[in-house]
Amino acid sequence: MKEVIEKSLESALTYSEYRTLVSDLLEENKSTGENQSEALYNYSFLNDRRMKRLDKTSKLTEDTLTRIKNVEEPQTWIVLTEGWCGDAAHNIPVLNKMAEENPNIDLQLVLRDENLDLMDNFLTNGGRSIPKLVAVNKDKEVLFTWGPRPSVATKMIADYKEAHGVVDADVKKDLQVWYNKNKGTNVQEDILSLLEN
Repeated sequence: MKEVIEKSLESALTYSEYRTLVSDLLEENKSTGENQSEALYNYSFLNDRRMKRLDKTSKLTEDTLTRIKNVEEPQTWIVLTEGWCGDAAHNIPVLNKMAEENPNIDLQLVLRDENLDLMDNFLTNGGRSIPKLVAVNKDKEVLFTWGPRPSVATKMIADYKEAHGVVDADVKKDLQVWYNKNKGTNVQEDILSLLEN
C-alpha cells in the first residue's frame, strides 16, 4: 500500500494546481481524464463555476476552526477526484479551507483515472466513487478515509435508492439543494469526527 500511495503522490496537485488544470482544460473544451464528451465538459464547466463560488463563499464553523488547529500529527490528505464530479466540486473547497487552517495538514489531489491502483484500494460499495479522501501519516500509513459524500447526503441517496431502486434526476436535484443549504457543515463534522477517533 505504501508504494501505491507514494506513486500517486508523485503526480499529486495542490488545490491551486488542480483548479488551474480544470480551468485550462475547459479552455480547450475538455475535462480531466481520457474519456471526453460534451456531458463531461458541461459537468466540468458547472463544477468550475461552483468551486469558484465556494472558494469565495464557503466558511468553516467556529467549532471547525477551533478543532482543526488541534491536529498535531503531520498528515497528507490525498483526495481522488475528477473535474466533472459534482460531489467533488461541493466538498473539495471545504476540505481545502480546513487544510489551510493547519500546517500539519497537506492537501494533495490526484486524478482518479490516472491512479486506479490507489482508487481500487478504497472502493465504496464496490465502485470507484469520488471524491475519496485518504488521510495518511508521514510513514504513508492510512489514518482514515472519507467520501464520496458527507454522511447526511450518503444516507439521503441510500434511502432514495432503497425506495425507488435508482438514483435519478429527481434525487440529484434534491442533493444539489441539500448541498447549497448545508454549506459544507456536514463534511466538516464528518472530518472532525474522523480526526478525533
